[in-house]
Amino acid sequence: METKQYPQPPDWQRDFPYRQEEARLVTRREFSRMLCLISAAMVTGSGYVAIRSFWKGKSEPAGRFPVCGVSELPAGGTRSFLLPGSNTPYILIHLENGQFKAYEQKCTHLSCAVFYKAGTGKIECPCHNGWFDANTGEVVQGPPPRPLPALEVVVESGQVYVNGPA
Repeated sequence: METKQYPQPPDWQRDFPYRQEEARLVTRREFSRMLCLISAAMVTGSGYVAIRSFWKGKSEPAGRFPVCGVSELPAGGTRSFLLPGSNTPYILIHLENGQFKAYEQKCTHLSCAVFYKAGTGKIECPCHNGWFDANTGEVVQGPPPRPLPALEVVVESGQVYVNGPA
């Protein structure tokens, strides 16, 4: 009497068994179509965001805006402020030499909040150890690619004003 030998399935079939009827739930063509549709949706969304940012432009307010009184901010002190109609945070610094400087309070590297270190003449970004010169806004060290955007500061009759970005 002869025993019938059945062929052994390949190793991959033993490791990943599947049923033919389950394999047909999503075909390769359907999977590829789904990937293409998702990719197209992501490209469309990214394009929309890019076009909107270029089309919109910057709508920062122009003009002169009061921030505080000269006596309200001691030398080495700072004050955060927003311009009317804007969501961009700014920082007013009363330097130890008596000058007032105003900069955007977002680091030019990854938009982390920056802080003035009193007595050092430097503005610090604690996220990635970036430093800016408090007199000019120029990068002193670290990864920031460009200086901090500055506002013109005007002191008139005991009041500190800033001129909106041009």
